[in-house]
Amino acid sequence: MNHYQHATAIVDEGAQIGKDSRVWHFVHVCGGARIGAGVSLGQNVFVGNKVVIGDHCKIQNNVSVYDNVTLEEGVFCGPSMVFTNVYNPRSLIERKSEYRNTLVRKGATLGANCTIVCGVTIGEYAFVGAGAVINKDVPAYALMVGVPARQIGWMSEYGEQLELPLEGQGRAVCEHSGANYVLNGKVLAKESEQ
Repeated sequence: MNHYQHATAIVDEGAQIGKDSRVWHFVHVCGGARIGAGVSLGQNVFVGNKVVIGDHCKIQNNVSVYDNVTLEEGVFCGPSMVFTNVYNPRSLIERKSEYRNTLVRKGATLGANCTIVCGVTIGEYAFVGAGAVINKDVPAYALMVGVPARQIGWMSEYGEQLELPLEGQGRAVCEHSGANYVLNGKVLAKESEQ
């Protein structure tokens, strides 16, 4: 075993867990899960069979990552945030064949107690505020808050809000990293280094 696993954790046979990952108290990882290197699964996390978690993700306490959820590299899932995989669940109706895929792209942050309704894509380095409810796709670098969530700004890869309008033309520099960002319409992109 090339990862740390607490004695109370259950990792079903067949699960793949990368090097230097940490599986803490009362975690359950199902046998079909694929978890990258350097991942932290906090206390009481559940990871389903059809789940992919990229390298260096941090899943905080009390998060269930259900089937059909994919987290790319460096995703942060705050304490007690929620994923779903059925859009219109009923206890008396079997809908496992109707699971919707959810994709969270590289570096995104999902704040504490937020809810991600299944079937959406959250763009790279997007930032979902605590308690927000995401029910539609989120652009890269977008800052989302509220119920249902709405975009109120843009975030740098460093995690700092950028002084830019929600749409139009603009440029901003992240104070901490010095990286340059360019807004073109409703799309924000980081300028490549020359």
